[in-house]
Amino acid sequence: MTSTEPRITLDPLNRRVQATLGDTLLADTTRAIELRERGYPPRLYLPREDVRMNRLTRSDTVTHCPFKGDAAYFSVGDDADVAWSYEQPKEDMNQIAGYLAFDDAKISLTSTDP
Repeated sequence: MTSTEPRITLDPLNRRVQATLGDTLLADTTRAIELRERGYPPRLYLPREDVRMNRLTRSDTVTHCPFKGDAAYFSVGDDADVAWSYEQPKEDMNQIAGYLAFDDAKISLTSTDP
């Protein structure tokens, strides 16, 4: 990438994405957004409407990204901080407001043709 290209790009992912923890389905969507940030692996952001939010509990963890804003974290049972959300992202990242990203080291993410 050259320095003239944006640091972060957001693109709709035209695939069905499912997030599972063990045998528990946490999310199922065809409306994911792929976020690509220089120096980091691509991340999929899934709309809250397609996430089983009743399975997630908000944790006390908060992190800050100078480009996206403050991220709130969510746990599933004893599995801490498996997902995060920029609930009030920086202005140019408004597209990910209301979306969650899952930690693919803790949650299985699969994508298939819709």
